[in-house]
Amino acid sequence: MKRLISANTSEILAMNAAELKQSIKASEGRVILSENVAPRESFIGDITNAEIARAFGADMILLNCVDVLNPEIFGLEHDRDNFVSELHRLTGRPIGVNLEPVDTEAQMLEDRLDIPVGRQLNTETAKRLDELGFDFVCLTGNPGTGVTNEQIEAAVRLTKELFSGLVIAGKMHAAGSDEPVADINTARKFVEAGADIILVPAVGTVPGFDEADLKEVVKEVHRAGGLVLSAIGTSQESSDTDTIKDIAIRNKICGVDIQHIGDAGYGGVAPVENILAISKAVRGVRHTVSVIARSVNR
Repeated sequence: MKRLISANTSEILAMNAAELKQSIKASEGRVILSENVAPRESFIGDITNAEIARAFGADMILLNCVDVLNPEIFGLEHDRDNFVSELHRLTGRPIGVNLEPVDTEAQMLEDRLDIPVGRQLNTETAKRLDELGFDFVCLTGNPGTGVTNEQIEAAVRLTKELFSGLVIAGKMHAAGSDEPVADINTARKFVEAGADIILVPAVGTVPGFDEADLKEVVKEVHRAGGLVLSAIGTSQESSDTDTIKDIAIRNKICGVDIQHIGDAGYGGVAPVENILAISKAVRGVRHTVSVIARSVNR
């Protein structure tokens, strides 16, 4: 099994969930995941945010704000069922999507943001994941949606029954609900429910979640056979490159397997210089050039 950071498109897109997970693990903390707001007009107005992120070093693409029952992807000619295969063809990368386990009883910190059913995790949307050809799903919450860790845990169990791809679970910020964002007990519950990858806030993004907390989660999840993704989802993805590099190195030291960079930049994708900066910080110029220069036709 080739590590993801060195694999060709033909090899990547042939991987099943278990092989993709092993390929990420073999990359030793050097995998970059870029999240983007897929329906929003992109930074470059005639191509997708996914193509932009891929060009600057992203190994995995996570689509945000996509209604999987009524999908809209800016910059892509597609129908209801083929947009994932089109993004595979254009980017040569594993493609995932956020689905949000909304808790209607959540104690809110802010006004609730109501989102379409097609963006929420439920039986219908979970079944759509395999139909559409997604490689992974991220069970998390956007600001103000009222997603709770209790609902994420239940969503993991449902999703594992209905979807054959990788399941990422966790919150990168409060998502509007009044509860701790992440801790070792929550991570343990997600792993026991069947999550393949545990999402936690990157150190330096959420108040009070520090290196000691992250190391504790990483050791627990790795012991159970899972992987850990650190997420920059607090709009700091649009900070200066020095901040991005500092966050990246601190989280790599803690042992995370995937480094996420969020979508709060021009047109719903992180500033391209920051995708490049996080790539160079965690794997150097050699592997960064390998990723950005390797043709999708290989």
